[in-house]
This record gives sequence, C-alpha cells and structure tokens, in this order.
Amino acid sequence: MARYTGPKSRIARKFGEGIFGADKVLSKKNYPPGQHGNNRRRKTSEYGVMLAEKQKAKYTYGVLEKQFRNLFEKAESAAGITGEILLQSLEARLDNVVFRLGIAPTRAAARQLVGHKHITVDGKVVNIPSYAVKPGQIVGVRERSKSLEVIANSLAGFNHSKYPWLEWDESIKAGKYLHTPERADIPENIKEHLIVELYSK
Repeated sequence: MARYTGPKSRIARKFGEGIFGADKVLSKKNYPPGQHGNNRRRKTSEYGVMLAEKQKAKYTYGVLEKQFRNLFEKAESAAGITGEILLQSLEARLDNVVFRLGIAPTRAAARQLVGHKHITVDGKVVNIPSYAVKPGQIVGVRERSKSLEVIANSLAGFNHSKYPWLEWDESIKAGKYLHTPERADIPENIKEHLIVELYSK
C-alpha cells in the first residue's frame, strides 16, 4: 500500500511542528524546507491554510487520502460535531491505539507491529492497522511477541496515565479502550474545523 516514506523532518518543517514526534532537525531549522524556506513572504490563501491542516492530520495519523475522505464522510453522517468525530475515529484506529498504549514508539512502528501480526484485539490477532477499536475492547501484545526488543524498549518508562480513555495492565501487556476520547483530551494540534470547511467547499 502507498505510504509516505520520504524524509519525515522535511514534512515536520513544512508544518513547523514535530508531527512525527521529537525532531532534532526541527529545533535547528524551524522554517519550511527548500531553497527559499527561510525567506518566504508569500501569504497563504484561505484554501491553502485549510488544505495544509488536512495534510497535517493525514501525515500525523498516517492515513491516505481515500481512507481520510471515507472517515470524514462517516463523521459527517453521524450525529454530533463532524470535526470532533473525525478525530475520534482517527484515535480509534488500531495502529493509533497501539501507539498511544506505548507498545510502539511511533505510529509507523505501530502499523508495522499490527501488519506483522504481533497485536491482538480481545485475544484474537488483528493485522489491519485501520481496524476501529470499540470501547471495552482489549488491545494487547501476542504471547509469542512479548519478548520483542522493540516492544520492551518502547514500554520501558512509558507513562500510561497520559491518556484517560486507555487503561494499561502491565501483567498481561494489554490495554483497554475504555471510551471514546473527549476532544480536549486528544493532544494533537489539529484545527479540525478547517478540515470540515475544506470538505464543505
């Protein structure tokens, strides 16, 4: 499946924030990439601002355009605030839950663990990163994968109380998806109302 595999620092510099996590390059070069990155005075159009916000959300969660559009359409047809529901749907993706539980250091690494059948949902192996985790379901590490170094290193010292909608059980290396997160609890710096405006044009 097509995924962005280019330089992540370049994308982070484009948006001016570490959307893939801590980034040493961003602290040294906090301006857009390219020949004129530090000297650009061009004003971004209203449409450009909305488009950039959508691109930022897509890169942050590692979702392709078609998947993102489908999630938006489902959020739009659901009762409630469309932008919030969109973010909540992205948070419920299995790869994101694995990342939030600290099983993987990044969402890309979480996608790889899911794809390689190291992750279970309610005791059954699920290898679809976009699988929507439902409240009450338990996401864990497959028994034979618990000794994997990448998982052990990621879990070491991870603060499991960061996200109030998740509950971690160290003894079984699994976490429970307690409920859909409130927008205020989702830490991502995404202006979802701009994405709604973009798709509404």
